Amino acid sequence: MLEFDNVSKSFWTGSQRKVILDQASFRVEPGRSLGILAPNGTGKTTIINMMCGLEKPDEGSIRRTSRVSFPLGFMGGVVGKLSANENARYIARIYGLDPDYIEAFCRWLCDIGEYFDRPVSTYSAGMRSRLNFSLLLALEFDIYLIDEGMPATTDVNFNRKAGSVLFDRLKTATVVVVSHQPGTLEKFCRSAAVLRDGRLYMFETLDEAKQYYDYSA
Repeated sequence: MLEFDNVSKSFWTGSQRKVILDQASFRVEPGRSLGILAPNGTGKTTIINMMCGLEKPDEGSIRRTSRVSFPLGFMGGVVGKLSANENARYIARIYGLDPDYIEAFCRWLCDIGEYFDRPVSTYSAGMRSRLNFSLLLALEFDIYLIDEGMPATTDVNFNRKAGSVLFDRLKTATVVVVSHQPGTLEKFCRSAAVLRDGRLYMFETLDEAKQYYDYSA
């Protein structure tokens, strides 16, 4: 379970205070994936980062009783001077997993040939995205976090393989996805919330959320 209890978060922009969340309370239950619809610039990435612990709330509390992933595409934890091989084995040890398995899985999914044994700092943006996605899928979580604003790969073969693995993961896992496009949520969620002016409005169905989102746009 992932639970927000009266969580507030805001930033000072230099001229005014931008409110991301204002005393928001909601819960993500196992097996009930959640989509969050929000216009660009309203704090989608901040919410995702709070879910996994990368950002702290100003007020309130966030409780995690399930294994929550880092956001899809997140670069933290990957050391540029190390190779993908070394990074995979290092992260496996952090999570108490078999380094040989994590290395082999990432090598297979990345499919970047000899570059897998070269420093990540020499990679193209697309290769780094493939490595980050591979690391995410190599580590099994109860709740996966997807932010539409994260970098994505344009490699068709990789997307096909990674998509197949992710689909299998989601048969037994839960996903939280934030987007400004309702169509993105349809791939993952049946229920959704709408973020508007710091308030999170929860709906039982995605259709209800879409109607409110379109009406309040």
